[in-house]
Amino acid sequence: MSASVPVCELDQELRTRLNKIKRLSTKSGIAIIMKMDKELGTIVEDEYLDDCSVDDIKESLPGHQPRYLLYTFSHKHKDERVTYPLVFIFYSPLGCKTDLSVMYAASKVNLIRELDIGKTFEIRDLEEFTEEWLIKNLKLA
Repeated sequence: MSASVPVCELDQELRTRLNKIKRLSTKSGIAIIMKMDKELGTIVEDEYLDDCSVDDIKESLPGHQPRYLLYTFSHKHKDERVTYPLVFIFYSPLGCKTDLSVMYAASKVNLIRELDIGKTFEIRDLEEFTEEWLIKNLKLA
């Protein structure tokens, strides 16, 4: 079995920022959208969203290029408990260039391992990415 070789490494500054976010408990959503810098061979921050919703994130994702997303938010359960899920989402839209999609997919496994994120999802169509979809997939309902 051959080991997967990441195409791009996580930028050190971004790694530090992501690790800080992993420890946050926030009442509002925080998202970091990441992209690849092919010239530098690194994964860098594309956009930071504070006090955001799933709809805000959808507006920030490009319709034609893949992105990685780390998102944390507050969720109140029916029994009044509050949890702060942290999710990693690989977004690879339908119709994006094949070489881009392959590059992102090749680095995804290493990135997830490096960030030590347990809840990971993939989406191809932004229309399916809703708060209801997220809660259902996190099994919070």
